[in-house]
Amino acid sequence: MKYKILLGLFAIIIIVSGILTFVPIEKACKTPTNSCSIVQTSKYEKTLGINNSHLGLAGFMILFILTFAYLKKPTKKKKFLITLGTIGGAIFSIYFLCIQFFILHAACPYCLVADSSAILSFIVLIFIKNKPLKDKSQYETLGNTSLEIVK
Repeated sequence: MKYKILLGLFAIIIIVSGILTFVPIEKACKTPTNSCSIVQTSKYEKTLGINNSHLGLAGFMILFILTFAYLKKPTKKKKFLITLGTIGGAIFSIYFLCIQFFILHAACPYCLVADSSAILSFIVLIFIKNKPLKDKSQYETLGNTSLEIVK
């Protein structure tokens, strides 16, 4: 259940990042003087020379695909990468929110949705527990060792 919720949150971030990536800022933000435009045209709009919306789109598409693959065939490596990506996304989101509120004194509604979803993804990852498995068919056997597969 936890990973299905993460899949939904990642999809929301992909949609919002897609809007900021593919829709011209003038159309997405409506007027050049509103908070959205202030954030999207500030010196903080890029990280390492790449637009933050492009980074978000790419990063969360990778997380979406990994999570989908994990739901189909769980492995420890996929689980680790999802955890690592979710933690990284939450850290960057907190950083971006601090920039919006404390430096720019402006908030982009699209960014707020993406950042809130990324932080919520981290909360879901940490606090929602998976149900224990009852069916032995949900166990993956590796040699002489049986590992429980968490769905």
